[in-house]
Amino acid sequence: MRVHPHTHFVLPDSLNATEPPEARGLSRDQVKLLVAEGSTVTHTRFDRIGEHLRPGDLLLVNTSGTLPAAVDGTWITGAGVAPVVVHFSTALDDGTWVVELRSDGAPVFGGAAGDRVELPEGVLTLLSPYESDSNRLWVAKPPVQDVLGYLQRHGRPITYKYVGRQWPLASYQTVFAREPGSAEMPSAARPFSFELVSHLASQGVLIAPILLHCGVSSLESHEPPLPERYDVPAHTARLVNWVKANGGRIIAVGTTAVRAIESAVATDGSVTAAHGWTDLVLGPDHPVSVVDGLITGMHAPDASHLLLLESVVGDDTVQRAYDAALQRGYLWHEFGDVCLMLRG
Repeated sequence: MRVHPHTHFVLPDSLNATEPPEARGLSRDQVKLLVAEGSTVTHTRFDRIGEHLRPGDLLLVNTSGTLPAAVDGTWITGAGVAPVVVHFSTALDDGTWVVELRSDGAPVFGGAAGDRVELPEGVLTLLSPYESDSNRLWVAKPPVQDVLGYLQRHGRPITYKYVGRQWPLASYQTVFAREPGSAEMPSAARPFSFELVSHLASQGVLIAPILLHCGVSSLESHEPPLPERYDVPAHTARLVNWVKANGGRIIAVGTTAVRAIESAVATDGSVTAAHGWTDLVLGPDHPVSVVDGLITGMHAPDASHLLLLESVVGDDTVQRAYDAALQRGYLWHEFGDVCLMLRG
């Protein structure tokens, strides 16, 4: 299945955020903020987001913590051995993991069932392709049972070529992180500081937890998002319904929070407690029914995340926001700048 967002743009390399804002002399909450609502675009700074929120609005925040999910290994095939990096993406219910092998910063497509990767403390074995039409992601037997503890000992955060060096795991955690489980940071929440959260709470903005563990984001162009583990607690579901009934807005912090809450919508339109795996794919043909807006980072051209943005605010608003962000030199990716997109 291929998906094609309506939003089109060319991203120059100069707008890739290569380091955390702290390395650029900014605090977390001082990155740029673009507010897009209908035909209006406003440029401001993230620590002033409260000026664009109202008492009674509800922010849904993902409490998933980022794993040090990249581990160096040696790939053993029939043709010989080669150094690879294993990206641990998703824990499956039977104790196996979805993994991606990468070499020189690119995915390895030449794997085969039975291939082994020598890792610290043991061997990872490729069992079967995770997707029927691709051998980029594999179901694999990890070297140990306690993979989370293993990654704490031997892993480092996943990085891509636009980030020039390794940054500590703390650079990849949000202030809301409580339960480790994401291969990559739910980065829309990164600009929140404890001080800003306190300021918003005193302003009457509500905040509620939601959980979705992100897999690897290195999907090929137009690939839909993969199934991910999520949890919408009963108290969050009740609060969402209460806010909707009382005229407040539901604003998801990140595409992960959108996917999680929209996966918990009952047939009557209300939100219920829900957990498990979601394979929900949002887009123009499957618009959101609960979320009124979202806080989101800047996504790469052709990313399926753009379809999700279009499902919330429409493709015209997304295109207008991205055109303005390019014109004003906003920075992309997990260490970059942020948008608040609201339904007009």
